[in-house]
Order: sequence, then structure tokens, then C-alpha cells
Amino acid sequence: MNHTAFPKISLAIDNCFCSKRWTRPAEWMVLIRDMGVTLIEASADTECDPLYMGAAYMADWAGETERAAAELGVRIANLYSGHGTYATLGLTHTDERVRARIRDRWIKPQMALAARLGAGFGFFTHAIPDYAMRDSEIYAGYLNLLYDTLADIAVYAQEIGLSAVSVEQMYSPHQPPWTLSGADELLREVLQRSGTPMYLTLDTGHMNGQKNFQKTAEQDWLYAEPRDADHIAWLRRFACYSPIIHLQQNDGISSPHWPFSAAYNAKGIIRAEAVLAAIAESYAQPDTLPGLPRCEHILLTLEPFIGTAAVPGAALDEIAESVRYWRGFIPEDGMALDKIVGGII
Repeated sequence: MNHTAFPKISLAIDNCFCSKRWTRPAEWMVLIRDMGVTLIEASADTECDPLYMGAAYMADWAGETERAAAELGVRIANLYSGHGTYATLGLTHTDERVRARIRDRWIKPQMALAARLGAGFGFFTHAIPDYAMRDSEIYAGYLNLLYDTLADIAVYAQEIGLSAVSVEQMYSPHQPPWTLSGADELLREVLQRSGTPMYLTLDTGHMNGQKNFQKTAEQDWLYAEPRDADHIAWLRRFACYSPIIHLQQNDGISSPHWPFSAAYNAKGIIRAEAVLAAIAESYAQPDTLPGLPRCEHILLTLEPFIGTAAVPGAALDEIAESVRYWRGFIPEDGMALDKIVGGII
């Protein structure tokens, strides 16, 4: 492969672990900078949600964030949705008014904020209700609705000069895309309907639920194949179309968002060497999505959760250990992938 085809790789971290604890921009920026990361994914859960907070607060948040980032030497690389919009049917709600509200009063304002900050934007804000899962035609109708809405969002991203927008891959039939073929279909359909790119966010724990939906006599039209439960298969297929890859240590069964500490690495299945090698393999494959440019820069983004009853100091220590683990492979941001992989394989 021509070395110029390799992307640049940087390490980022989602500030979701700061939710309800370190909520002012300067607070979470200092915590993250002192761990050795300067690229931050700002979660809506950390007091950055337009529906909860309102327009006036959000404008103040943007100004405060810009000032603090300049003073502390960090950058908001992406904005991302959180648990708030994950808890609703959202863009595939049964009521058109709710669908429009999520699109026009949540997603598009956040996209505009991301554009102001010079950041990218990623989200997952939809689910298909259970009754539709029992009828292939109804389910297909919801998918068609989703693709049309995502196409509208992709066009809006282009209109406002947003650097990149990506929808996250999930792990059950009511949250598409959840299979490799479904993700391929989503990217193709949105590109065809919008004429402009939309990308995927991959998560190293979002292929564990697929084991529960293998083909059976009862589940004969909506099911996953064994490869859909393999995080390496997802990375090999779609890393080149994933400007954001969320990193979480996990056991291959659930999606616990464990840190990459020595204790959790001992029982987890995610290995940095394998992740980076799979990304390189993605770029080595022939282009399978003509018209969708491959990503020139990928942000490997730690996404650690802290439990409500967790001791904050100990949890922060584990997150800092996660940063040290990944910095062992990505010592500098913006490194060419071939340089990284060449040093570990």
C-alpha cells in the first residue's frame, strides 16, 4: 500500500467520565490535560445539552469553552451525544413531531456548535420500537425514514462547513446499524440520498450484543452473523470510514466501558496492537464505498465511564493509566499509522 494512503492517528478522550462531578469546562480540561491528552470529545452529558440547558446557557458554554481551551492548550476535537438522547426513540420516533424536535432542536444546534468550535460531531439518537421488529415491511419503513433523516443531516453538515459527522454503530436489531451489512447499507444509502459523506463511529464494545441475535427458527429475517460479533472484523471493514473510534476495554460479552488499566486488561479482550493492525488492514483493502472519501485522520477516543458510587480518585487513577497504556503506542498525536504499526508488528 502507498504510504500516503495511511491516516494520521491521534489519541483523544471523551469527557463523559466528568458528568455530574467536574462540570465546568476549565475543570474537565485540566483533568484531561494533566493526564496527557489535549484532544477532547465533549459529551452532551457533561452539561452540554441544548434541550436541557437552553440556548442562552449553550452560548455561554461555548464562549467559556473557547477561552478555557485557549488558556489551557487543549482543543475540543468532537462533540458527541450522550445518555439523554440515547434514552428516546429520537429520529425514528413513532411521532413525527418528536423526530423533528430531535433533528432541529438537538442535532442541528449541536452541529452548529461543533462547527463554531472547529470540531467534528458524532451521535446516536434513534431506536426502532418493538412492534416494528416483528414485521419486515414496517422495519424497512423505519430504516427508510432513518436514511432520509440522516441524509438531511449530512447535507446540513456540508452547508455549515462541519468537518465530519458520524453516526455510531450499535449492538441490537432495534438500534441500527448493528451488523456489518447494515452499516454498509446505511453509508451507501445516506451517500446516495444526500450526495455528501456521513461516516461511522466504531466502538470496541458495540459488537458484543450481536451474539444474542444469531439466526434461529424464530429469528429468521433479522439476525446477526458470527462475524458481526467480532470487533476486529468491524475495524477491518470500517475503520477507514470512521473518523472517531471509541475505545473501551471489555470482556467480549457486555459493553462496560472499562478502563485500560492493568487489572482490566488482564480480563479484557481489547489489545492496542490488534486494534491498530486492524485499522491498517482497513486501509489496505480495495475501496468498497466509491464516493465516500476515506478518513485522513482518526481520533482513537477513550470513552471511560465512572459509576455513580465509584470513588472519584481511584477512578481517575484508572483513567490516567488508560492514557499511559495507549500513549505507549501513540506517543504523539498526528502520527502516521504506518509509523505506529511498523513499530509494533
